[in-house]
Amino acid sequence: MLYVIFSEDVADSLARRKAARPDHIRRLNELQEQGRVLVGGPLPAIDNNDPGEAGFTGSILIAEFSSLAEAEAWAKKDPYIKAGVYARSIVKPFKQVFP
Repeated sequence: MLYVIFSEDVADSLARRKAARPDHIRRLNELQEQGRVLVGGPLPAIDNNDPGEAGFTGSILIAEFSSLAEAEAWAKKDPYIKAGVYARSIVKPFKQVFP
């Protein structure tokens, strides 16, 4: 089943994001290589694909997991959590209707 993982950044997270990004992306690439990622990416703090120093306010990932428990466990191990980027993450089942 698909699950959405919505994570919110702490204030002024940009430097921490940059430092932890290689490990964060490596982990997402593993999930992508398994064909489990529907969509994912950061939420710019301003209305621009490249927010520069404004940074990001969070991230969204929609991916396939075998259960809610597996999705929650995966989310808890995100390198951005260890680095103090995320203030919190919410994991919910997702039913794709479109496209």
